[in-house]
Amino acid sequence: MTVMGTHAEDDDLELDEDISSVSKRSSIADQEQGLLGGGTALLLVVFSIGFVRNLSHNATDAVAKASGIQTNDYILDPDWDFDAPPRRREYSWTVRDQVHNPDGVYRPMMLVNNQFPGPFIEVNEGDTIVVHVDNQAVNATSLHWHGIYQIGTPHMDGTVGITQCPIAPGGKFTYEFTTLGQSGTYWWHAHQGVQSSDGMHGPLVIHGRSEKKSQTIAYDSDRILMVADHYHELSSALLWQYLKPDMENMEPIPDSALLNGRTIRNCEDLPQRHCDNSTTNVGYPTLDLASGQSHRLRIINVGAFAEFQVQIDEHELAVIEADGTAVSPINYHRININPGQRYSVIINTTVSGADAFWLRGRMVTRCFKGRSETLKADVYGVVRYNTASDQTPTSTDWEEKLELECRDMNTTELKPLNDVAAPAKADAFFHFRANFEIGDWRLSRGVFDSSSWRADARSPSLLRTIDGLAEANTSFAPTESSRDGTGAAFINDVAFHKPRELVLQTTGIQTIDILISNFDDGNHPMHLHGYKYFVLAQGHGYPPMKSVLDGITRENIQPLYDSLDLSNPLRRDTASVEGFGWILLRLVADNAGIWAFHCHLSWHTEAGLLMQLLTRSDELAKMGIPEANRALCAAEGVERGMGPKDEDYRDLGE
Repeated sequence: MTVMGTHAEDDDLELDEDISSVSKRSSIADQEQGLLGGGTALLLVVFSIGFVRNLSHNATDAVAKASGIQTNDYILDPDWDFDAPPRRREYSWTVRDQVHNPDGVYRPMMLVNNQFPGPFIEVNEGDTIVVHVDNQAVNATSLHWHGIYQIGTPHMDGTVGITQCPIAPGGKFTYEFTTLGQSGTYWWHAHQGVQSSDGMHGPLVIHGRSEKKSQTIAYDSDRILMVADHYHELSSALLWQYLKPDMENMEPIPDSALLNGRTIRNCEDLPQRHCDNSTTNVGYPTLDLASGQSHRLRIINVGAFAEFQVQIDEHELAVIEADGTAVSPINYHRININPGQRYSVIINTTVSGADAFWLRGRMVTRCFKGRSETLKADVYGVVRYNTASDQTPTSTDWEEKLELECRDMNTTELKPLNDVAAPAKADAFFHFRANFEIGDWRLSRGVFDSSSWRADARSPSLLRTIDGLAEANTSFAPTESSRDGTGAAFINDVAFHKPRELVLQTTGIQTIDILISNFDDGNHPMHLHGYKYFVLAQGHGYPPMKSVLDGITRENIQPLYDSLDLSNPLRRDTASVEGFGWILLRLVADNAGIWAFHCHLSWHTEAGLLMQLLTRSDELAKMGIPEANRALCAAEGVERGMGPKDEDYRDLGE
């Protein structure tokens, strides 16, 4: 029986014995509490997934056994061979449903190899990554390699409904791709629903061949620091609630914040939860950084919703990388980091008078539309100079005021080390309006120019496109008005149903400018798969124009273009357009594939705030799709775990 749009069937759930016993022994009183204040429909979603909202207090033994989860410090190999010849690096990953307590509160999770966060991939530029995935979870899944170009392998990008069908429960699939032309800090995460928030994520680092020689600040250690918001409910249950009628884009409020998958909550503050904060995985993460040295921290926001401000008391942070782009060092006291973004910083452990300092991660909560009594917005870690010390930090916070607005930190000072000028002019200009609109059944959905994306689990865009191009289907042919002699750039509303799939198509190598105007009050970190773009300008309100009465056209925003510095703008894959603001991006569209371009607030993506860039369609026509990819689409159960359809809310919205 499919329940309320989750597409997961109770009769077919085959959880491991421990987790099943926990679910069966949960108290009816806990179940009847519902989620977010109640609601029968939402409770049914939780039942359909095979878990319940709260684990009863008499299930401790089963939970403890089920929660044998490995935590990681994510310290990079100090003896790494940067000069090793390119090689295949293979990994075997098993996805399972688990119960875990990252902050003390037990909740159902979806994990890889019993690790939270997930396994770390460390490779050299030019290596081939091979990941064998065995999905033993009750829902289908997929893995996206965030920031990886996927040159020649767009079918390995892992985006459900765009580049692949999901891996069905019980199914297997192998991702294989080569890391060409890029290095730096990246990560992987599920791209099915909001499963990343359920534990399906981990770091990925590509070492450049000249990384050691080109260090602007030499460092003695290198490690990952993942910051994330954390929910005590399954994402599928929260998603059902978020997308239902009359919610008006009221995003779920997190309960906690995590550093490398850890923090600690006071269980007495959460009497309605099964909570045990005495287990070894719970507590303040500790970073042992030897005194008198320099240390690299690769900070990644792997969360679903919250922007964070990150700092280490009394230590300046020298930013040396943004989204895989090495930059000239600039010192900050705090950095703001949005979901999907990465910054590498260097800290010098030379502060005298103490051996321990607070590492603080603070959510920027002003843009949260609701309030939660259970929210703990700050997360702490401990930086220790002396590993033998158990001193509690008494360090001093920075005096300047905290950032209150949800938006990118000012990155205009960040200059890439490898000078690359943006092309002097663009071949085409596109302006998109981003906002949320109320549609059928009083549903609030994210839109680009009135187009709201919906994934098709069995018919991804890439497969349809390659098949259509192979058949010389004229619906993919550019119009005469879109040609410039070297190629074309146009909105393809013939091959694609624009109300559900907004696709910007190019042929040949085209330089395109994309201006996004955000008519929503919330921040949107815009992530582009398969590319880095040039961030030309960002701002609040309207961009500079000749006439405020004539609207936004390429000609009318010439004053903006007159002010641009194209000499060496920041190149990255995730940049934010603030609430009621705008952003101008320039992209050299030279990578054959069809690529998602979406808000990396996971709730907004699932609400439809996604469009696609079909680039180098002339080259894509020469590519094929491996049979293993096509076989995914024919498997039974690929719809399990998909977000609810709008039609599932019909009875609630009438």
